[in-house]
Amino acid sequence: MRVFVACALCWCSVAFGDDWLTWGGKNRDFIVTSKAKLADTWPATGPRKMWSRPLGDGYSSAAVEGSTLYTAFRRSTKDVITALNTADGKMIWEFNYEDIFTNSYAEKVGPGPYAMPQIVGDRLFMASGTGKIHALDKRTGKQIWSHDLYREFHATHLEFGYSCHGLPYKDLIIYLAGGSGDAAIAFKQSTGEVAWKSLQFKNSHSSPILINVDGQTQAVGLGASSVFGFNPDNGQLLWSHPHVTNYGLAVSTPVWAPAAGNILFVASAYGTGARALSLKQSGGKTTVDQVWADPHDQLHIGTAIQQDGVVYFSRGYDGPVFTAALDLKTGKIKWQERGFQKAQLVAADGKVIVVDQDGMLALCKMTPDKLVVLAKAQILESIAWTPPTLAGTTLYVRDRKTLAAYDLGAKR
Repeated sequence: MRVFVACALCWCSVAFGDDWLTWGGKNRDFIVTSKAKLADTWPATGPRKMWSRPLGDGYSSAAVEGSTLYTAFRRSTKDVITALNTADGKMIWEFNYEDIFTNSYAEKVGPGPYAMPQIVGDRLFMASGTGKIHALDKRTGKQIWSHDLYREFHATHLEFGYSCHGLPYKDLIIYLAGGSGDAAIAFKQSTGEVAWKSLQFKNSHSSPILINVDGQTQAVGLGASSVFGFNPDNGQLLWSHPHVTNYGLAVSTPVWAPAAGNILFVASAYGTGARALSLKQSGGKTTVDQVWADPHDQLHIGTAIQQDGVVYFSRGYDGPVFTAALDLKTGKIKWQERGFQKAQLVAADGKVIVVDQDGMLALCKMTPDKLVVLAKAQILESIAWTPPTLAGTTLYVRDRKTLAAYDLGAKR
């Protein structure tokens, strides 16, 4: 069902590089490469709030293109995908569909949705907590095609909700589903036709990335018991390495560090921790060597930022959680500091934006030597597990009740 609101629309884009279209931003790594300048500090009350509005339950991040923001939330038994005006948060259109979802922890963690809408060309792609994939016209909210991964492809049933962000590749959108023979599925973006289906693994909550290994393009996925690489053109398995996470709850996105020597960093919680893999490819054959592994380097729901061979992340799960810097080549913790709960990180303009689960927003400098907190303020109230979106100098944040926009720009 679509709902429209009459309003003046401007579909032009902001300056190149300022849009946040897909999971993790331009390079799927939560690093912003635009030249927009951020302030070096804020008042004690926090940066200037541009607007805020109530929003239904869920953890869906915001995708931003020009003057339009896309996100999703829960209304009763329905998921709602919506387009909002970035200037004031007012609705442009809504598309909703029945999506009944419950689990034994529903009261605590909520019914989703967990994934964000992703903008690819003129399409908007969104996965529900029950494995329903919708492709919409981004301008109107009209449904173009849909699939049900559980019903059509016998995907791994995830008790805590399906949360994979499809991987755009050429004219395809690739989803990890889990199962046997159709555990990874590539749909044609335009029609939803299955281009290929392949692989066998038990799915988790992580999202795939694209990497280049010595000239070969590979897709990397993190499943419930392994991390693996495959050919995004046809789904052919290229390599696999064990990474067993209790309950299948591997959530974080793999991190690729080619400048550090083609090292892949994967991490999860529940006692598993992190490992670094060195990948080499020749003649189409990939060799995988484990550089190190450490069960203490647990990463639960947060994003990890890699810069110059150092990974910055929220280290821990139950008990104390540290903001930490880890040397990828050695696995050594260079520093770790308390002060934030489990957090989401986004890097921009030589700084790192931190939003922790208690709703604390901070602006930091993170180097291999130290953490410097430049400014912080309490801005959210309900559980804030959603990665923030930075488009230009506007930061979009949400918890399970509210969506808000803040101006992080430097004063002139």
